[in-house]
Amino acid sequence: MQAAVIFDLDGTLTVPYLDFDAIRAEADLPPGPILESLERLSAAERARVQRILDRHERDAAENSTLQAGAVETVRQLRERGFAIGVLTRNTRQWTAYVLAKHGLTVDALRCRDDGTVKPSAEPVLRLCADLKADPQRSWVVGDHLFDILAGAAAGARTVLMVGDRELPEYAAQADHVIRRLEGLLALVGA
Repeated sequence: MQAAVIFDLDGTLTVPYLDFDAIRAEADLPPGPILESLERLSAAERARVQRILDRHERDAAENSTLQAGAVETVRQLRERGFAIGVLTRNTRQWTAYVLAKHGLTVDALRCRDDGTVKPSAEPVLRLCADLKADPQRSWVVGDHLFDILAGAAAGARTVLMVGDRELPEYAAQADHVIRRLEGLLALVGA
């Protein structure tokens, strides 16, 4: 079986854009993960909040910019024989838009439309199966605790992408921490 590198989208391949506090405020949601809050709403309220979330996600997709080195890092990983996946809590529609906008080609994609989301191990394991990759030889790269939890639960090696922000308290839960995507190339080796 081959190895895969599975990237988160917003904040990992792209520069962070979504303002989750603003989304929660507009949608009148409590603090905490938005998707989990949606599950506790009535059908009518869920539809209202999903419209708000979709508008913010569309705006983020249309205004997205790639992290420095994203295209080159993905290209070099592919040249080294890694399958490339994207795992995001975003919708397939806006994820596909971002990938097309920036000319990023991936071998498999898993979004919230596809079922269980991070921090569950299930979407990482599903992507590895789709990619015919061994989870224990694979890498999960993301900027949030949920990325690290999902990758670790699946048995993959985890990399926290922090960019210029301060190290979050959960950084110690990741196997590795990088500030730039190019740093991943040294970690995965040749």
